[in-house]
Amino acid sequence: MLISVVPEWMAELEEEDMAFIRRFLLASGSLKEVAGEYGVSYPTVRLRLDRLIQKIRLTDDRAADPYVALIKRLAVNEKIDFDAAKLLISEYRKTKEGAQWSQ
Repeated sequence: MLISVVPEWMAELEEEDMAFIRRFLLASGSLKEVAGEYGVSYPTVRLRLDRLIQKIRLTDDRAADPYVALIKRLAVNEKIDFDAAKLLISEYRKTKEGAQWSQ
């Protein structure tokens, strides 16, 4: 069975992410085995999986608020640090709340 429509969360992933998912599945979800295949430590693979999970969750967030999703995506991709991301999102939400009250 071929998938005729790729889910949005999957379409957003890079080829490298898809390769990781494939290895993870073929290893029956064993992070220890995946770490051995990549030649890295277990914590490194765990971090990679956590970031991949965050990327997938961001797809759901994008529909709710594209700006917040963009900031989160930049943080996950290490373009900005998490403290800066939290600050930007916090200030954005304050501004947004203030705009709602003034209407």
